[in-house]
Amino acid sequence: MEKEEYAIILEYLPNGYPLEKKMMPIAQAIGEINLTLLELVPRRGESLEIGEKVYIGEGKREKIYYILGRLHREKLTEAAKKQLQEFISEIVKGREKRFVEFFNKAEAINKRIHQIELLPGFGKKHMQEILKQRKEKEYESLSEMKGRIQNLPDPQRAIEKRIFSELAEFERYKLFIY
Repeated sequence: MEKEEYAIILEYLPNGYPLEKKMMPIAQAIGEINLTLLELVPRRGESLEIGEKVYIGEGKREKIYYILGRLHREKLTEAAKKQLQEFISEIVKGREKRFVEFFNKAEAINKRIHQIELLPGFGKKHMQEILKQRKEKEYESLSEMKGRIQNLPDPQRAIEKRIFSELAEFERYKLFIY
């Protein structure tokens, strides 16, 4: 797994978390590559903007003093969740090839459930049709896939919802987040 170099600020809390005793500024962020939820501590006197891209890699960091650690999903603020959905949408559009590859390579998890069935709105019939169509010819884009299969829910929206639920809720199986 590649180390995160940059993170996108989802929420900036200049006074820290309201119910905690420490009054330390905290930023909730998501890593750009691995989509890791992080808690960042900004340098003294620095103010962070929501949606801002900040350097968190090795070496001198301009705005971030240190990485406090992973951000637990229970601590995500509502504003951070909203930003997270927008960020995920951009990621799925920007990395479409990776997600098309998912549909071309997805496998059964066990005898009862297939990876494709874990996507919101995709049941056994959709999964069987996707597998049948990909045997004939692999998918080249999400829109092409939607055009080949009748009544298929929007694959992009389904992927976005799944990534969000893997980050913000508990999911037994991880498809896109590690």
